[in-house]
Amino acid sequence: MTTDGALARLIRSAADPAPAADTEVCDLCAAPVPEEHPHLYDTGQEEVRCVCGPCSVLFDRGGAGDGQYRLVPRRRVRLPKVDTAVLGVPVGLVFFVPRTDGTVTAQGPSPAGAMRWEVDATAWQRLAGTCPQLATVEPEVEALLVNTVHGLDHHWIVPVDDCYRMVAVVRREWRGLSGGGQVWPAVEQFFAELTERP
Repeated sequence: MTTDGALARLIRSAADPAPAADTEVCDLCAAPVPEEHPHLYDTGQEEVRCVCGPCSVLFDRGGAGDGQYRLVPRRRVRLPKVDTAVLGVPVGLVFFVPRTDGTVTAQGPSPAGAMRWEVDATAWQRLAGTCPQLATVEPEVEALLVNTVHGLDHHWIVPVDDCYRMVAVVRREWRGLSGGGQVWPAVEQFFAELTERP
């Protein structure tokens, strides 16, 4: 499943709780996958792909597939307040993804999808010095997800597919130029439903 494909499916399933006529399938072997299934991150295409359980086992080690495909972990960790202002990103709903080459990108949702900024890698390292858990974020496949909109204070280490689900919520609920009255309650609900898991 491409990132855009993932967003489209998430938006459809959120808008229509009835089962889809077309069953979701593994992007590698085309076997049907259940609603809750693993994902792979395609580092070459920068896309999230659906994968069945048997295929996911092939990628549970970093070197599989010459590193092109990385299994997206399931870990979620709620963090204490993290001062992300030092990263210079001017929005309160954003996720930060460290890359294997040492760079860091920030992405924030918009009605058209995720906006992207490059973050100063030295600033990220300084921030990780104040919050040692950030040093454990797995490049490409985990992110620091932040929501400080309307005085909230949510900081999580999450798998990147959670970030794309959050982007899908914003796209689904956004109305007009300012977002309308539905988008922020939906975002707050998304964060309220996040649960820690190892």
